Amino acid sequence: MSESPGSPPPLGRKPGWLKVSIPAGDSCRSMSELLRRRGLHTVCEGARCPNRGECWGASTATFMILGATCTRGCRFCAVSRASSGDPLRPGEAEDLAEAVAELSLAYTVVTSVDRDDLDDRGSAHFAACIRAIRVRNPRTRVEVLIPDFQEGEIEPVLAANPDVLAHNIETVERLQGLRDARASYRKSLTSLRLAAASGKVVVKSSIMLGLGERKDEVLAAMDDLRDAGCTSLVLGQYLRPTLAQVELVEYLSPQAFADYGREARERGFVSVVSAPLARTSYHARSSFEASPAGSAEKGATMATRRLDRKVPGGKLLRVTVETREGLVVKARVEGDFFAHPEEAFEAAEATLAGSPESGLGDAAMKAFSRPDLRIFGASAQEIALTLGLALDTGPRAEDPA
Repeated sequence: MSESPGSPPPLGRKPGWLKVSIPAGDSCRSMSELLRRRGLHTVCEGARCPNRGECWGASTATFMILGATCTRGCRFCAVSRASSGDPLRPGEAEDLAEAVAELSLAYTVVTSVDRDDLDDRGSAHFAACIRAIRVRNPRTRVEVLIPDFQEGEIEPVLAANPDVLAHNIETVERLQGLRDARASYRKSLTSLRLAAASGKVVVKSSIMLGLGERKDEVLAAMDDLRDAGCTSLVLGQYLRPTLAQVELVEYLSPQAFADYGREARERGFVSVVSAPLARTSYHARSSFEASPAGSAEKGATMATRRLDRKVPGGKLLRVTVETREGLVVKARVEGDFFAHPEEAFEAAEATLAGSPESGLGDAAMKAFSRPDLRIFGASAQEIALTLGLALDTGPRAEDPA
Protein backbone atom coordinates (compact mmCIF):
# COMPACT_ATOMS: atom_id res chain seq x y z
CA MET A 1 0.00 0.00 0.00
CA SER A 2 1.38 3.44 -0.91
CA GLU A 3 1.49 6.30 1.55
CA SER A 4 -1.10 9.03 1.49
CA PRO A 5 0.56 12.38 0.63
CA GLY A 6 -1.50 13.93 3.41
CA SER A 7 0.11 12.02 6.27
CA PRO A 8 3.75 11.17 7.05
CA PRO A 9 4.81 7.48 7.18
CA PRO A 10 6.69 5.76 10.01
CA LEU A 11 10.33 6.82 10.26
CA GLY A 12 11.55 3.35 9.35
CA ARG A 13 10.36 3.75 5.76
CA LYS A 14 11.14 6.64 3.40
CA PRO A 15 7.95 7.96 1.77
CA GLY A 16 7.49 7.74 -1.97
CA TRP A 17 7.61 11.50 -2.43
CA LEU A 18 11.23 11.51 -1.20
CA LYS A 19 12.51 8.77 -3.49
CA VAL A 20 14.69 10.11 -6.32
CA SER A 21 16.71 8.48 -9.07
CA ILE A 22 20.48 8.13 -8.96
CA PRO A 23 22.28 10.66 -11.19
CA ALA A 24 22.93 9.18 -14.63
CA GLY A 25 23.12 10.07 -18.29
CA ASP A 26 25.35 12.11 -20.55
CA SER A 27 24.72 15.41 -18.76
CA CYS A 28 25.75 13.95 -15.42
CA ARG A 29 28.86 12.37 -16.88
CA SER A 30 29.77 15.63 -18.61
CA MET A 31 29.32 17.54 -15.36
CA SER A 32 31.52 15.10 -13.44
CA GLU A 33 34.22 15.26 -16.12
CA LEU A 34 34.17 19.06 -16.16
CA LEU A 35 34.47 19.26 -12.38
CA ARG A 36 37.44 16.88 -12.35
CA ARG A 37 39.14 18.65 -15.25
CA ARG A 38 38.90 22.08 -13.63
CA GLY A 39 39.49 20.94 -10.06
CA LEU A 40 36.09 22.21 -8.91
CA HIS A 41 33.68 20.89 -6.28
CA THR A 42 29.90 20.96 -6.02
CA VAL A 43 27.76 20.97 -2.93
CA CYS A 44 25.60 18.51 -4.88
CA GLU A 45 28.22 15.84 -4.20
CA GLY A 46 29.64 17.01 -0.88
CA ALA A 47 26.30 17.39 0.87
CA ARG A 48 24.73 14.38 -0.92
CA CYS A 49 21.87 16.54 -2.16
CA PRO A 50 18.78 14.51 -3.13
CA ASN A 51 18.18 16.74 -6.18
CA ARG A 52 21.53 16.25 -7.86
CA GLY A 53 20.03 13.81 -10.37
CA GLU A 54 17.48 16.38 -11.54
CA CYS A 55 19.88 19.33 -11.49
CA TRP A 56 22.80 17.55 -13.14
CA GLY A 57 20.44 16.10 -15.72
CA ALA A 58 19.68 19.71 -16.66
CA SER A 59 23.42 20.62 -16.67
CA THR A 60 23.14 22.87 -13.62
CA ALA A 61 24.98 22.75 -10.31
CA THR A 62 25.84 24.69 -7.19
CA PHE A 63 29.60 25.20 -7.14
CA MET A 64 31.46 24.95 -3.85
CA ILE A 65 34.57 27.12 -3.52
CA LEU A 66 37.28 27.42 -0.83
CA GLY A 67 38.02 23.70 -0.97
CA ALA A 68 36.03 20.64 0.05
CA THR A 69 36.95 20.59 3.76
CA CYS A 70 34.90 22.55 6.28
CA THR A 71 36.29 23.89 9.55
CA ARG A 72 32.94 23.51 11.31
CA GLY A 73 31.11 20.44 12.52
CA CYS A 74 27.37 20.93 12.15
CA ARG A 75 25.64 17.72 13.17
CA PHE A 76 23.40 17.48 10.09
CA CYS A 77 26.07 17.94 7.40
CA ALA A 78 28.09 15.28 5.56
CA VAL A 79 30.80 17.57 4.15
CA SER A 80 34.34 16.59 5.24
CA ARG A 81 35.67 18.59 8.19
CA ALA A 82 39.01 19.44 9.82
CA SER A 83 40.55 22.23 11.91
CA SER A 84 42.12 23.69 8.75
CA GLY A 85 40.69 23.74 5.25
CA ASP A 86 42.31 22.98 1.91
CA PRO A 87 44.92 25.40 0.48
CA LEU A 88 43.27 28.07 -1.66
CA ARG A 89 43.72 27.62 -5.40
CA PRO A 90 44.78 30.92 -7.02
CA GLY A 91 43.09 29.98 -10.32
CA GLU A 92 39.79 28.79 -8.83
CA ALA A 93 37.87 31.96 -9.75
CA GLU A 94 38.91 31.74 -13.40
CA ASP A 95 38.23 28.00 -13.57
CA LEU A 96 34.79 28.61 -12.12
CA ALA A 97 34.04 31.35 -14.64
CA GLU A 98 35.17 29.12 -17.51
CA ALA A 99 33.02 26.23 -16.24
CA VAL A 100 29.97 28.51 -16.16
CA ALA A 101 30.73 29.53 -19.76
CA GLU A 102 31.31 25.95 -20.89
CA LEU A 103 27.92 24.94 -19.47
CA SER A 104 26.25 28.08 -20.92
CA LEU A 105 24.56 28.73 -17.56
CA ALA A 106 22.13 31.63 -17.38
CA TYR A 107 22.04 31.32 -13.59
CA THR A 108 24.65 29.91 -11.24
CA VAL A 109 24.93 29.43 -7.49
CA VAL A 110 28.24 29.66 -5.63
CA THR A 111 28.59 28.45 -2.06
CA SER A 112 31.45 27.36 0.17
CA VAL A 113 32.54 25.45 3.21
CA ASP A 114 33.25 27.47 6.36
CA ARG A 115 36.86 28.65 6.58
CA ASP A 116 37.45 29.90 10.10
CA ASP A 117 41.16 29.27 9.56
CA LEU A 118 41.41 32.22 7.12
CA ASP A 119 41.80 35.82 8.32
CA ASP A 120 38.73 37.01 6.38
CA ARG A 121 37.05 33.56 6.48
CA GLY A 122 37.18 33.52 2.69
CA SER A 123 35.15 36.62 1.85
CA ALA A 124 37.77 38.08 -0.53
CA HIS A 125 37.94 34.78 -2.42
CA PHE A 126 34.14 34.76 -2.67
CA ALA A 127 34.25 38.27 -4.13
CA ALA A 128 36.95 37.28 -6.64
CA CYS A 129 34.82 34.37 -7.86
CA ILE A 130 31.78 36.61 -8.36
CA ARG A 131 33.84 39.15 -10.30
CA ALA A 132 35.37 36.46 -12.52
CA ILE A 133 31.94 35.08 -13.41
CA ARG A 134 30.70 38.60 -14.12
CA VAL A 135 33.60 39.40 -16.47
CA ARG A 136 33.51 36.10 -18.34
CA ASN A 137 29.71 35.68 -18.34
CA PRO A 138 28.10 39.15 -18.17
CA ARG A 139 24.59 37.82 -18.76
CA THR A 140 24.78 35.11 -16.10
CA ARG A 141 22.91 35.80 -12.88
CA VAL A 142 24.93 34.98 -9.77
CA GLU A 143 23.57 33.76 -6.44
CA VAL A 144 25.90 33.25 -3.50
CA LEU A 145 25.19 31.11 -0.44
CA ILE A 146 27.66 32.44 2.12
CA PRO A 147 28.88 31.54 5.62
CA ASP A 148 27.78 33.81 8.47
CA PHE A 149 30.00 36.71 7.34
CA GLN A 150 29.81 39.63 9.75
CA GLU A 151 30.61 43.34 9.45
CA GLY A 152 34.05 43.72 7.91
CA GLU A 153 33.69 40.41 6.02
CA ILE A 154 30.45 40.70 4.07
CA GLU A 155 31.25 44.05 2.42
CA PRO A 156 33.64 42.67 -0.27
CA VAL A 157 31.03 40.09 -1.27
CA LEU A 158 28.33 42.73 -1.62
CA ALA A 159 30.70 45.03 -3.53
CA ALA A 160 31.15 42.28 -6.16
CA ASN A 161 27.42 42.66 -6.93
CA PRO A 162 25.82 39.21 -6.70
CA ASP A 163 22.14 39.15 -7.66
CA VAL A 164 21.07 37.04 -4.67
CA LEU A 165 22.77 36.64 -1.29
CA ALA A 166 21.67 33.64 0.73
CA HIS A 167 22.62 32.52 4.20
CA ASN A 168 20.79 29.76 6.05
CA ILE A 169 19.57 29.89 9.61
CA GLU A 170 19.19 26.09 9.11
CA THR A 171 16.68 25.43 11.90
CA VAL A 172 14.59 27.16 14.57
CA GLU A 173 16.25 29.02 17.43
CA ARG A 174 15.71 26.28 20.04
CA LEU A 175 17.55 23.71 17.91
CA GLN A 176 20.56 25.82 16.99
CA GLY A 177 22.73 23.44 19.03
CA LEU A 178 22.67 21.17 15.97
CA ARG A 179 24.96 23.70 14.31
CA ASP A 180 28.62 24.22 15.14
CA ALA A 181 29.14 26.15 18.39
CA ARG A 182 30.65 29.05 16.42
CA ALA A 183 27.34 29.56 14.62
CA SER A 184 24.22 31.07 16.14
CA TYR A 185 20.71 32.06 15.20
CA ARG A 186 21.31 35.74 16.00
CA LYS A 187 24.63 35.79 14.18
CA SER A 188 22.94 34.42 11.06
CA LEU A 189 20.19 37.03 11.29
CA THR A 190 22.88 39.71 11.52
CA SER A 191 24.43 38.47 8.25
CA LEU A 192 21.07 38.66 6.52
CA ARG A 193 20.33 42.07 8.00
CA LEU A 194 23.66 43.45 6.73
CA ALA A 195 22.91 42.14 3.24
CA ALA A 196 19.41 43.60 3.22
CA ALA A 197 20.68 46.98 4.46
CA SER A 198 22.89 47.28 1.37
CA GLY A 199 19.82 47.45 -0.85
CA LYS A 200 21.81 45.69 -3.59
CA VAL A 201 20.65 42.07 -3.46
CA VAL A 202 17.73 39.74 -3.04
CA VAL A 203 18.15 38.23 0.45
CA LYS A 204 17.36 34.55 0.95
CA SER A 205 17.43 31.93 3.70
CA SER A 206 16.46 28.31 4.29
CA ILE A 207 15.05 26.16 7.08
CA MET A 208 15.27 22.36 7.37
CA LEU A 209 12.19 20.68 8.79
CA GLY A 210 11.82 17.32 10.50
CA LEU A 211 14.39 17.90 13.25
CA GLY A 212 11.84 18.18 16.04
CA GLU A 213 10.78 21.79 15.58
CA ARG A 214 7.26 22.94 16.54
CA LYS A 215 5.01 24.86 14.16
CA ASP A 216 5.00 27.97 16.34
CA GLU A 217 8.82 27.95 16.27
CA VAL A 218 8.88 27.75 12.47
CA LEU A 219 6.45 30.66 12.21
CA ALA A 220 8.55 32.68 14.69
CA ALA A 221 11.63 32.01 12.55
CA MET A 222 9.75 33.28 9.50
CA ASP A 223 8.90 36.48 11.39
CA ASP A 224 12.54 36.93 12.43
CA LEU A 225 13.72 36.46 8.84
CA ARG A 226 11.24 39.01 7.53
CA ASP A 227 12.34 41.45 10.24
CA ALA A 228 15.93 40.99 9.05
CA GLY A 229 14.96 41.92 5.49
CA CYS A 230 14.80 38.43 4.00
CA THR A 231 12.37 38.22 1.05
CA SER A 232 13.09 34.72 -0.30
CA LEU A 233 12.54 31.56 1.76
CA VAL A 234 13.17 27.86 1.17
CA LEU A 235 11.68 25.13 3.37
CA GLY A 236 12.77 21.51 2.88
CA GLN A 237 12.80 18.12 4.58
CA TYR A 238 15.92 17.17 6.53
CA LEU A 239 17.30 13.86 5.27
CA ARG A 240 20.00 12.15 7.30
CA PRO A 241 23.02 11.85 4.95
CA THR A 242 24.73 9.03 6.88
CA LEU A 243 24.51 7.39 10.31
CA ALA A 244 27.13 9.88 11.53
CA GLN A 245 24.67 12.77 11.34
CA VAL A 246 21.85 13.71 13.71
CA GLU A 247 18.78 11.48 13.57
CA LEU A 248 15.64 12.45 11.73
CA VAL A 249 12.66 13.11 14.00
CA GLU A 250 9.78 13.42 11.54
CA TYR A 251 8.82 13.18 7.87
CA LEU A 252 6.56 16.09 6.97
CA SER A 253 3.87 15.49 4.37
CA PRO A 254 3.65 17.50 1.14
CA GLN A 255 0.50 19.09 2.54
CA ALA A 256 2.42 20.31 5.60
CA PHE A 257 4.96 21.95 3.29
CA ALA A 258 2.15 23.53 1.28
CA ASP A 259 0.67 24.94 4.50
CA TYR A 260 4.03 26.38 5.57
CA GLY A 261 4.44 27.89 2.12
CA ARG A 262 1.10 29.64 2.47
CA GLU A 263 2.09 30.96 5.92
CA ALA A 264 5.34 32.32 4.47
CA ARG A 265 3.61 34.13 1.62
CA GLU A 266 1.10 35.62 4.05
CA ARG A 267 4.07 37.03 5.98
CA GLY A 268 5.32 38.89 2.93
CA PHE A 269 7.99 36.62 1.46
CA VAL A 270 8.11 37.43 -2.24
CA SER A 271 9.52 34.05 -3.23
CA VAL A 272 8.77 30.79 -1.39
CA VAL A 273 9.91 27.27 -2.25
CA SER A 274 8.39 24.83 0.24
CA ALA A 275 8.55 21.15 -0.63
CA PRO A 276 10.05 17.95 0.78
CA LEU A 277 13.03 17.93 -1.60
CA ALA A 278 13.58 21.69 -1.64
CA ARG A 279 17.09 22.93 -0.84
CA THR A 280 18.53 26.46 -0.84
CA SER A 281 19.73 26.30 -4.43
CA TYR A 282 16.89 24.13 -5.76
CA HIS A 283 14.82 26.09 -8.29
CA ALA A 284 17.06 29.06 -7.45
CA ARG A 285 16.53 30.69 -10.82
CA SER A 286 12.73 30.56 -10.57
CA SER A 287 12.99 31.99 -7.07
CA PHE A 288 15.02 34.91 -8.37
CA GLU A 289 12.59 35.47 -11.24
CA ALA A 290 9.79 35.81 -8.69
CA SER A 291 11.61 38.76 -7.10
CA PRO A 292 11.08 42.34 -8.36
CA ALA A 293 14.57 42.32 -9.92
CA GLY A 294 13.94 39.03 -11.69
CA SER A 295 10.48 40.05 -12.84
CA ALA A 296 11.92 43.17 -14.46
CA GLU A 297 14.50 41.07 -16.33
CA LYS A 298 11.87 38.57 -17.39
CA GLY A 299 9.92 41.38 -19.01
CA ALA A 300 12.83 42.22 -21.32
CA THR A 301 12.64 41.21 -24.97
CA MET A 302 14.76 38.45 -26.44
CA ALA A 303 15.65 38.92 -30.11
CA THR A 304 16.42 35.88 -32.25
CA ARG A 305 18.21 36.26 -35.60
CA ARG A 306 18.63 33.39 -38.02
CA LEU A 307 20.60 33.24 -41.27
CA ASP A 308 21.51 30.58 -43.87
CA ARG A 309 24.46 31.49 -46.12
CA LYS A 310 26.56 29.64 -48.68
CA VAL A 311 30.32 30.05 -48.28
CA PRO A 312 33.03 29.38 -50.92
CA GLY A 313 32.93 25.75 -52.02
CA GLY A 314 29.12 25.60 -51.87
CA LYS A 315 29.02 24.80 -48.16
CA LEU A 316 25.99 26.01 -46.21
CA LEU A 317 26.28 27.71 -42.82
CA ARG A 318 23.23 28.10 -40.61
CA VAL A 319 23.48 30.42 -37.62
CA THR A 320 21.10 31.41 -34.84
CA VAL A 321 21.93 34.31 -32.55
CA GLU A 322 19.85 35.19 -29.47
CA THR A 323 20.36 38.63 -27.98
CA ARG A 324 18.98 40.64 -25.11
CA GLU A 325 19.57 44.34 -24.44
CA GLY A 326 22.47 44.57 -26.89
CA LEU A 327 24.32 41.46 -25.69
CA VAL A 328 24.55 37.98 -27.15
CA VAL A 329 22.85 35.37 -24.96
CA LYS A 330 23.54 32.37 -27.20
CA ALA A 331 25.06 31.73 -30.64
CA ARG A 332 24.61 28.46 -32.52
CA VAL A 333 26.43 27.47 -35.74
CA GLU A 334 25.46 24.47 -37.89
CA GLY A 335 25.98 23.45 -41.50
CA ASP A 336 27.90 21.42 -44.06
CA PHE A 337 31.24 21.32 -42.32
CA PHE A 338 33.14 19.18 -39.86
CA ALA A 339 34.70 20.40 -36.60
CA HIS A 340 37.16 18.46 -34.48
CA PRO A 341 37.05 17.99 -31.57
CA GLU A 342 33.34 18.64 -31.20
CA GLU A 343 33.80 19.69 -27.57
CA ALA A 344 36.18 22.49 -28.61
CA PHE A 345 33.68 23.76 -31.19
CA GLU A 346 30.89 23.80 -28.59
CA ALA A 347 33.19 25.61 -26.18
CA ALA A 348 33.92 28.20 -28.90
CA GLU A 349 30.19 28.77 -29.34
CA ALA A 350 29.76 29.13 -25.58
CA THR A 351 32.44 31.83 -25.35
CA LEU A 352 30.29 34.13 -27.51
CA ALA A 353 27.67 34.50 -24.76
CA GLY A 354 27.99 37.98 -23.29
CA SER A 355 29.58 39.53 -26.38
CA PRO A 356 28.18 42.91 -27.49
CA GLU A 357 26.11 42.62 -30.68
CA SER A 358 28.41 45.12 -32.39
CA GLY A 359 31.49 43.05 -31.58
CA LEU A 360 30.18 39.55 -32.32
CA GLY A 361 32.18 39.18 -35.54
CA ASP A 362 35.49 39.92 -33.84
CA ALA A 363 34.59 37.71 -30.87
CA ALA A 364 33.65 34.84 -33.20
CA MET A 365 36.88 35.19 -35.18
CA LYS A 366 38.86 34.84 -31.97
CA ALA A 367 36.70 31.99 -30.64
CA PHE A 368 36.83 29.80 -33.75
CA SER A 369 40.55 30.39 -34.35
CA ARG A 370 41.50 28.64 -31.12
CA PRO A 371 44.54 26.34 -31.59
CA ASP A 372 42.83 23.20 -30.32
CA LEU A 373 40.05 23.41 -32.94
CA ARG A 374 40.12 22.22 -36.56
CA ILE A 375 37.27 23.12 -38.93
CA PHE A 376 36.95 21.50 -42.39
CA GLY A 377 34.63 22.90 -45.07
CA ALA A 378 34.39 26.38 -43.58
CA SER A 379 36.90 28.81 -42.11
CA ALA A 380 36.82 30.77 -38.89
CA GLN A 381 36.58 33.95 -41.00
CA GLU A 382 33.51 32.61 -42.83
CA ILE A 383 31.81 31.59 -39.60
CA ALA A 384 32.55 34.97 -38.02
CA LEU A 385 31.23 36.83 -41.07
CA THR A 386 28.04 34.77 -41.13
CA LEU A 387 27.38 35.48 -37.46
CA GLY A 388 27.94 39.18 -38.04
CA LEU A 389 25.60 39.18 -41.03
CA ALA A 390 22.92 37.48 -38.96
CA LEU A 391 22.87 40.46 -36.63
CA ASP A 392 23.05 43.03 -39.42
CA THR A 393 20.70 41.61 -42.07
CA GLY A 394 19.36 38.26 -40.90
CA PRO A 395 15.64 37.59 -40.37
CA ARG A 396 14.56 38.75 -36.96
CA ALA A 397 11.90 37.28 -34.68
CA GLU A 398 10.94 39.04 -31.47
CA ASP A 399 10.02 36.62 -28.71
CA PRO A 400 9.16 37.49 -25.11
CA ALA A 401 11.85 36.31 -22.69
